[in-house]
Order: sequence, then C-alpha cells, then structure tokens
Amino acid sequence: MTLTGPGRNNAMGPDFWADMPRVMAELDADPDVRAAVIAAEGRNFTYGLDLMAMMPQFMEFLPQDKAPDASRNERILDSVEDMRRAVDAVASAKTPTVAAVQGRCIGGGIDLISACDVRHGSADSTYSVREVKVGIVADMGSLARLPYIIGSGLTRELALTGRDIDAETALRYGLVTHVADDAAGVLDSAHATAAEIADNPPLVVRGTREVLNRAIEGPIYESNRYVATWNAGFLASADMMEAISATLEKREAKFTGR
Repeated sequence: MTLTGPGRNNAMGPDFWADMPRVMAELDADPDVRAAVIAAEGRNFTYGLDLMAMMPQFMEFLPQDKAPDASRNERILDSVEDMRRAVDAVASAKTPTVAAVQGRCIGGGIDLISACDVRHGSADSTYSVREVKVGIVADMGSLARLPYIIGSGLTRELALTGRDIDAETALRYGLVTHVADDAAGVLDSAHATAAEIADNPPLVVRGTREVLNRAIEGPIYESNRYVATWNAGFLASADMMEAISATLEKREAKFTGR
C-alpha cells in the first residue's frame, strides 16, 4: 500500500480519509494477503493533514455569528470521528501492517504509523507530532497509541513541543525498530519483516495481534472519544485560524489562547 499524494509530500486530504477504510477492508477480504507494507512515494512519507484541501470542510465549523450553535459542535464531532476511522481501520484490521517511512513524517503521519504493528525508518526520516503548532489537539489516535509505543513521558514531550526527532532518536525511543540507509533500504526491510510475519500461521498471527490489541483497545477508545469531544468544543479557535493564516503567509504564528 503506497501513499501517492496529492503533491510530493503526500498530504492527507479528503481522498485519504475516505479511501483508507476501504483499502484495509479489501486487504482483509483477500485470503492471500497475510501482511501489508504501508509506504509512500517521493521524498517524504507525509506532511500530515492537507489543510488547504480540508479548508472547505473546516470553514463550515467556524461560527457565523455569536449565537450558540450546538449543531456546529456536533458536526465537528462527527467529522473528527469519521476521519479517525481511516486510522482506526489500520489498527483494527485483520491484516498486520509494517510502516516504511522515509523523509518527513508529520502530524497525521504519526497517527498512521502508530496504528501499524511495526515501524521502520530511513536514515533521513524525521518525526513530529506537529498538531500543537497548528492549533489542534491531535485527534487521530497518536495521543492514545504513542504512550504504549514510546511511553507517556516521551509522548508528552513530543506532543507538547511539536519538535522534530531524527531517525536515530526515533530508534532510541522505540518509535521505529529498524533504521535503513535510505528509502529503498527501508522499503526492503519493511517487506522482509512483512514476509516473516506472512510466513507464520495466519490464525496464530491474528490471535497474537488480537490479544495484544485487546489489552489497550479500551483505553485507546476512551482517549479517542474524549479528544473528539474536546475538539468539538474547541477546534474552531482563533489560534487555529492564526496557525492556518501563518502557514499561508509563511510567517511565525502569534497565539493568544483564544
């Protein structure tokens, strides 16, 4: 499975959020598929959420006047949960997944790879839970899953700072389990690991994943539901619009806490 756009940075627009559940369902329905590699074309794995492509949807969430509008909050809640199903489809699929990351993996990319079973990176790969920089509480699953992968302390540091970490740091943290020399090498290593998984008895592989997932699925569900509810109330903030404006104008954002 390959992320192919739009653009060279594979930003996640409406097509990604709609297509991922369908693709995972198709893989699960094929008895010949025993493991899958999630990779990307181009220099970077993904820059995460495609703000420009998603702007028409986000504009619907902005208040049109000062009158309370509970239906707007409900639409935000529904939208967040609809989008998150794309990432949840990876975590809940019967098909084991190995992420092969090259270049930058930002925001929604972290949500996606944290839903995979195994993560490999190239030597030039970098990782960032970037949502805090754009006025959004990360709501596609990374805040729920990362503590089980790298621990609570490191998750808090990455999520609260929005800083980048390089491949060696990601390896030391346990975010990735293997670092290859380049993009071709990480794809090879990911396919080799997927082949190892696929060579094992499929029912046992499925059972192993279900046991591992069962231990954490309850807390992850509760965390994801809570952040969706939080963003339903606070997503359409002045700081979020400032972050978007700053991105468009290529300037530093000035946040006011409103």
